[in-house]
Amino acid sequence: MKRQEGFERVAQKQRTRNALLEAARELLAEGRHPTIAEAADRATISRATAYRYFSTPEAMAQEAVLDAIAQEFAAVHFRNLPAEADLPARAEAVVAGIIAMVLANEALFRTFLSVSVGGGKRPPAPRGGRRLGWIREALVPVAGDLPPGALDGLTTGLALLTGIETIVVFRDVCGLDDAAITRESRRLARVLVTGALAKC
Repeated sequence: MKRQEGFERVAQKQRTRNALLEAARELLAEGRHPTIAEAADRATISRATAYRYFSTPEAMAQEAVLDAIAQEFAAVHFRNLPAEADLPARAEAVVAGIIAMVLANEALFRTFLSVSVGGGKRPPAPRGGRRLGWIREALVPVAGDLPPGALDGLTTGLALLTGIETIVVFRDVCGLDDAAITRESRRLARVLVTGALAKC
């Protein structure tokens, strides 16, 4: 009986945490940066209980955003590119694929960017390096086309074209729409590959 009660307590805690995160996501989607109290009120959970799960609004918001895009991250991979795809094609495919995922979740990624840099109020939160793994996954099969050591440099360059930071520059600074962002990202990917191959 005690074991069953333990399982039920764990399940209840998970439901409470999920409800808080869902409420936080709803508030974020409304363009707000919710406090823990606001998320608790939206989730109809006592504020005292909510503070046992998250100590700061930033931590709650970051977890809510990451939770929301976790399935998108899990779905992204570049293992199934055609075997005949050459280096330029692979670079374009990985850049276009990641950019499409970021554009589809732009509001969430912008919120994550805001939370992760701390808004000037707290040290930047650590950020994932998933894009580096995706880029390497796409390029490694044809890495032999590059001069020694060039894969790292090309990976770094392509990483600049595959994040919310890219969208911020292209949209907010350059005034590009989604189609132009994708087109320009692909073009710059080709430029980077051309430069890398020119060193051969």
